[in-house]
Amino acid sequence: MEKIVVIGGSKGIGNAILLQQLEKRMVYNISRTAPEITHSNLIHYSADILQDTLPEIENIDALIYCPGSINLKPILSLSIDDFRNDFEINVIGAVKAIQHYLPALKRGTNPSIVVFSTVAVKLGMPFHASIAAAKGGVEGLVKSLGAELAPTIRINAIAPTITETSLSASILRNDRMKENMAERHPLKSYLKPQEAAQMADYLISKAAGSISGQIFQMDYGLVSFKL
Repeated sequence: MEKIVVIGGSKGIGNAILLQQLEKRMVYNISRTAPEITHSNLIHYSADILQDTLPEIENIDALIYCPGSINLKPILSLSIDDFRNDFEINVIGAVKAIQHYLPALKRGTNPSIVVFSTVAVKLGMPFHASIAAAKGGVEGLVKSLGAELAPTIRINAIAPTITETSLSASILRNDRMKENMAERHPLKSYLKPQEAAQMADYLISKAAGSISGQIFQMDYGLVSFKL
């Protein structure tokens, strides 16, 4: 059975990925809180990606790094610590996980890595300076490591539009706000965690064996279309 490590599988997109993968792969979840599920294919490690030593795993076939942040403020309201914290969780945490599990990935079958960006890197959006800067670093990491790790390990990123998770609860807190958000997107909807999980599942599969160093916009047309 294939083995994957999910960083941040207790909530949001990470949890959708974890639930999807349990039926066909052994899942090692690393997060501060445990997922609200038990399963014979699930092993959970409680850890803070930035503070704690990561567990050793002999060999893995995929690493999916899910932690992120939504820190939307005008530039004059953002502190240097805001920028630093967003960079730490989105970039440094991913680097730490990749460095730690690279030897285990090299022992895996068709090994691959998936990380997460945001549509705000490609589409200039007010109040997104900190998170867009951090996720821009994630995209640069994907391009660089895609070249460095070829042909042994593939790495790709998913760049979602706003997704219905606990992180976005304040933005999608009532039906009117949800309707307005859907209307902003040319395809008249916004992302659900399960959709991002399906893309992650494809990217770690053998079917995606030709794909590395790519950023996949899951944006309901927000970046590509002006209607």
